[in-house]
Amino acid sequence: MSIPPRNPPITSDYTTAIDGGATGLEASLLNLLHQHQTSASSLRHQTEKAKKEATKAGVRVSELLVDAVNGGVQESFLHQKQIELEIRALTTTVNRFQKQTHQWLAASRSLNTAIKEIGDFENWIKVMEYDCKSIATAIRNIHQA
Repeated sequence: MSIPPRNPPITSDYTTAIDGGATGLEASLLNLLHQHQTSASSLRHQTEKAKKEATKAGVRVSELLVDAVNGGVQESFLHQKQIELEIRALTTTVNRFQKQTHQWLAASRSLNTAIKEIGDFENWIKVMEYDCKSIATAIRNIHQA
């Protein structure tokens, strides 16, 4: 973008303006006014063009920023969904293991109870055997006496 000169050269002859009276001066002033309006119009046109280009560039930058931010958000959302799926799978696995552990615990308690009962039964058998021997000995002693 080039900026037009501040004071463009006057094209009419200065001596003609002085010799010609007010008409030459008017012509010079009109010429100056016309040059000013032309340069102002050109400058406005260049300014509008630069403004439009800057607006387009700003829109493009904002679109790129939004895409960059949305890309990160989308990636985070996908990671969150994957984590949620893994949490559900782990919860299911933990629940299954918990049920299995409760079953093993129940079986272990049942086995312990059975072993205790076997021990109690064995002890009862020994007591019964001793009692039977005592009775047998008493009957033999009575029978021999």
